[in-house]
Amino acid sequence: MHTIWKGTISFGLVSIPIKLHAATENQDLPLRTLHNKCHAPIQYKKVCSVCGEEVPQEDIVKAYEYVKGKFVVLDEEELQSIKKELEEKAVEIIDFVKIEEIDPIYFEKSYYISPNEGGVKAYTLLRRALKDSGKVGLAKITIRAKESMAVVRVYEQTLLMETIHFPSEVRKASDVPNIPMVEEVVPKELDTAILLIDQLTTEFEPSKYHDEYRSALLELIERKKAEQTVSPAASKAPKSNVVDLMAALQASIDQTKPQAKPARKRAPRKKKETS
Repeated sequence: MHTIWKGTISFGLVSIPIKLHAATENQDLPLRTLHNKCHAPIQYKKVCSVCGEEVPQEDIVKAYEYVKGKFVVLDEEELQSIKKELEEKAVEIIDFVKIEEIDPIYFEKSYYISPNEGGVKAYTLLRRALKDSGKVGLAKITIRAKESMAVVRVYEQTLLMETIHFPSEVRKASDVPNIPMVEEVVPKELDTAILLIDQLTTEFEPSKYHDEYRSALLELIERKKAEQTVSPAASKAPKSNVVDLMAALQASIDQTKPQAKPARKRAPRKKKETS
């Protein structure tokens, strides 16, 4: 399993060298966009919105738009210094709470935690302490230049870290429009709805659920592969600059050549009279 982050996680005076591994993966099927005429992939170029020129990577800078049309340019060195300063900090568990107190809306992405060299004993200790106490640890971590809150908990035999949103990142439910505030429910309808819920209640078995759209899309792709596949049309070889230049020079020479004057017809010679 690929390691995406190395560091330490600490609680109190206990420090554990760890590695992080992505616990989930995106299984969306990547679909390319092609030109319908010749079935060649579409290219997207970075073009300046003012001068219309294509901008090379070395001429691109990052900036923050604090008001419409007004930017603060941020140097790459400045961004890297902040990133390095934050990433060098260890992951420190700052609080322990019950996971039931954290609403699922806060959860973002999951990572498996494995012990690095010399961290097996402390890793086992933290895992056992979390399991027996029924608590989870709240920590801070910086991954890919983004600082996040995180929950450290036990999952099967592994420690799991789940990044969670900061409260400022979660929009207020009170801002959702058209939410009825007064409950006007017919008792009979409510009893029927609860009965239906009871009949459909079961134990959660993850293996019984699957992505039906992805399965259908895979089947469609396999059928299309069996029927026919398309390839980009052969691209026309661009003329080299040398050929273009030589052609232009030759055309210029041809245009400036002095045209040959038409030959003048000689008058017929008169025959000498005989005496």
